[in-house]
Amino acid sequence: MNETVERDFSAPIVVANEKRRGWEGMDPRNFFAELRRRHVYRAAIAYGVAAWLLVQIATQVFPFFEIPNWIVRLIVLTTILGFPIALTIAWAFEMTPEGLKRDDEIRPNEYIPRWSTRRFLALIVSVAILAAGVPLVQLSRSKPSFLSRATDASTPSQKSVAVLPLLNESGGPDDEYFSDGLSEELIAALAQVKGLKVIGRSSSFRFKGQKEDSKSIGEKLGVSTLLEGTVRKHGSQVRIVAELVNAADGSELWSGTFDRELKDVFAVQAEIARAVAKSLELTLLGTEDDSAKNVVTKSVEAHNAYLQGHFYFQRRDFEGYLKAISFFDQATHLDPNYALAYAERSQAGTWIGDLSSEKQKEAWSKAAGDAERAVTLEPTLAEAHAALGWVRFFAEWRFDEGLAELRRAQQLAPWNPTANDLLTPVVVYLGQFEEAEKLAQQAIERDPLAYQARQSLARLLFVQGKLDDADASARKAVELQPTAAGSHRWQVFVAIERGDGEAALREAELEPNERYRRFELALAHCARQDHPAADAALAELITRDRDVMAYQIAEVYACRAEKDKAFEWLEISLNNHDTGLLSLLIDPLMRGLRDDSRYSSVVAKVGLPRRS
Repeated sequence: MNETVERDFSAPIVVANEKRRGWEGMDPRNFFAELRRRHVYRAAIAYGVAAWLLVQIATQVFPFFEIPNWIVRLIVLTTILGFPIALTIAWAFEMTPEGLKRDDEIRPNEYIPRWSTRRFLALIVSVAILAAGVPLVQLSRSKPSFLSRATDASTPSQKSVAVLPLLNESGGPDDEYFSDGLSEELIAALAQVKGLKVIGRSSSFRFKGQKEDSKSIGEKLGVSTLLEGTVRKHGSQVRIVAELVNAADGSELWSGTFDRELKDVFAVQAEIARAVAKSLELTLLGTEDDSAKNVVTKSVEAHNAYLQGHFYFQRRDFEGYLKAISFFDQATHLDPNYALAYAERSQAGTWIGDLSSEKQKEAWSKAAGDAERAVTLEPTLAEAHAALGWVRFFAEWRFDEGLAELRRAQQLAPWNPTANDLLTPVVVYLGQFEEAEKLAQQAIERDPLAYQARQSLARLLFVQGKLDDADASARKAVELQPTAAGSHRWQVFVAIERGDGEAALREAELEPNERYRRFELALAHCARQDHPAADAALAELITRDRDVMAYQIAEVYACRAEKDKAFEWLEISLNNHDTGLLSLLIDPLMRGLRDDSRYSSVVAKVGLPRRS
């Protein structure tokens, strides 16, 4: 009989020599011995390792397949709650050849198969190695969020520079546009230096007027050198003093003073770029003639008008865009072949059309014409193709053409922030998340203190269901620009996805923009299931913002599970050519509508390509 049992079970056989005692018959002094006899320790170890493997798979692999976060949380909670249950079963039951039996039901001298200690340890080690390998695989394929956040204070590159805003010494604030414009053009010129990391405008300009030591600035921007200086403009003459310093100790690496006529200011920019490159033992891409390609005008007056327009364009608000247009008009009047002025006027017009329903058709029509003319005048100008791509995609909903133009702009100038900043939201709208995340991380590396880059990353992470990382990115964006419109919407969305209505309300009440605050409050009260407050907030949103927030009103109705009303407002959005509809394919707030045939109809009318 013993031989038969050993042939049926490859593991050693243990003979139960005595009747197993229940809890009531056990001497408390032998409790730990009883745990060992009943193999509770083995059960605890095996359960812990298996649970670890399951949690690793859920947290590392499930997000890749866009499995909802609530499933991940459910698995983690189940494994925690299952631990005491597993130990109880191990204590009370025993596995026999006839199946699972209660401990006190096992007969004396009954043969019970048992894994040897060696085989048990081999299994546990194998499962532990597999569990440890899951996060390592994830680490190898993508940069973890904690490493992404570490870029805020990354180790400075030895070949890196930030151009601090040149000080305006011309005597009046009216000349501020000139020193700011020259600073930006130096950033663009240095970006053409091969092997040099150049920090973008948004981050560099955060130190404008700030008295902060070079070491602190270098650490915040992650650079080893700083280019600083002054500009004095008087009549047709300009004096530029530039100095390259070691960020670590403030020591001078190079300095130069340039007295020139305004018409020669482009040559000065190229000269400074070459001097910086030489000081850092790097080389400027191309020839001297190549470095001047972005000038695209020989008119000092036209360039001066362009700089003033660009100054107001960077304010990124409706009034700023209107003022920018007036100066770009002057620039193109003075030089009808000024491609860069046409390209930037196109961008300003596209945003004006989005922010004003009254001016929409006229503004978008002019924006398209400006972009087309810019490309005709300068076929190799990245800003021209970026402007054309943006108006095609964002305003005209000619998605394939828009994407092609934006990719062309990126190919022409991979370092150009305009091309990359406009391409990022486009690939998010199209659901190309892997490329979008790569672009967003590049933007943050190039411009670590830029508000828009953080907001774009927050949107991307939110639509992927990465709620913790989305919340962190959104909060960093608010820290960088507390008064920006819509700066709390991603925090509100994250709180709603988590089912935390109170947190959503707190964030909505912090929203600085009245229009977005009404929208966010309507969502937050709905999440709190405060029906009177939710109805009142939605009624106010409809009354005051129906012409420009139709898509957002549809989002609120979707969250309220009022499908008919949601689709009614989506139709209004279509009639208004509301650019909010570009988010339809990726918007988690609209997931409740996707199983309705009307959803497919709206997507088809917009012309968005359905995700596979």
